[in-house]
Amino acid sequence: MSNDVFVGLDWAVHTHAVCVIDAAGSVLDRFEVVHDRDGLAELMRRLARHGQRLRIAIERPSGLIVDALVEAGHEVFPIHPNAVKSSRPRYRSHGAKCDASDAYLLAARVAAANQLTSTLQAFWPGAAVIFAYIASPIALAFLCRYPSPSSAKRLTEAQLQRFCKHQHYSGRRSPAELLRRLRAAACGTVGKRTEQALTEVVRAQLKVLVPLVAQITALERRIEQFMHTLPDGLLMMSFPRAGQVCAAQILAELGDVRERFPSADQLAAEAGTVPVTYQSGKTRSVTFRWACNHRLRKAITCLADNSRHANAWAKGVYQAARARGCDHTHAIRILARAWLRVIWRAWTDRKPYDPALHGSAVALASAQGG
Repeated sequence: MSNDVFVGLDWAVHTHAVCVIDAAGSVLDRFEVVHDRDGLAELMRRLARHGQRLRIAIERPSGLIVDALVEAGHEVFPIHPNAVKSSRPRYRSHGAKCDASDAYLLAARVAAANQLTSTLQAFWPGAAVIFAYIASPIALAFLCRYPSPSSAKRLTEAQLQRFCKHQHYSGRRSPAELLRRLRAAACGTVGKRTEQALTEVVRAQLKVLVPLVAQITALERRIEQFMHTLPDGLLMMSFPRAGQVCAAQILAELGDVRERFPSADQLAAEAGTVPVTYQSGKTRSVTFRWACNHRLRKAITCLADNSRHANAWAKGVYQAARARGCDHTHAIRILARAWLRVIWRAWTDRKPYDPALHGSAVALASAQGG
């Protein structure tokens, strides 16, 4: 893996903006590619100039371009668009959107998190693994309190328990287990002066990551509070793994005028989860639906992808599609289409999702002996 090269890719329907930077933040390459076969081939050629396995940040968790990058051996990091949006004011004086600058910001954010991990691995590996994600609020708070091995040398289980309670830690690991993870990691072998220098490096890196994560957390809290004030907010958040942000995106596109979508099929067409059929005489073709509400499609496919990890019915629909030969993105669209039927009924009836009223889910539970 090329540890000193990072890539930000700002996805769009027709073209993709790409920015490649080094560990110091210097731009190594910046270009755009068209979203077609030749464009994807050009993307792979340009990326290959900088390494065989790059870290690439992109504003979507799935899709053709993600599949192509993963298949090429690159490591892909999906970044939620709201994380980019909330961070723009820190990098320029205006709030206008710019694909090229978004690509740079995505690359810089991943670079900062990976640089912090790299620094910790050089003299204190335990701090990088005590919590699941180094850029999470709890992990950053721990590093602010304990930025070096020396500062945590006498850390006890009781102290760690108080720290977790103060930080409202909601993870599944107990303080005793967290402390074991910290102690079980490899020990750094640097001298005292080197440790002091690296500690200052950690503090400098935290000054970049902490405000960014705080902004994202505050944004999510505002969205959650706002969703609870809307008549349909709780309805949309009742679906498996919908969360607050994704549910808010779906609800924003649906609105509250039920007459807009008199049938589930019309909603599915709006969301682009069903193909387009062209027929002229004896000629009939079925193609991907390009013309649709792209924001709604992105939100509903995100919900579908998340739901298969928490809902047996959703998992079954996805796996059945894959068994029929569908690739990941096609299977997710099929699942999204299935969820839209349920969402449309709940939205039309103004009732939250109830698995007991979901016929297919009930049948699956019965078949499994549930």
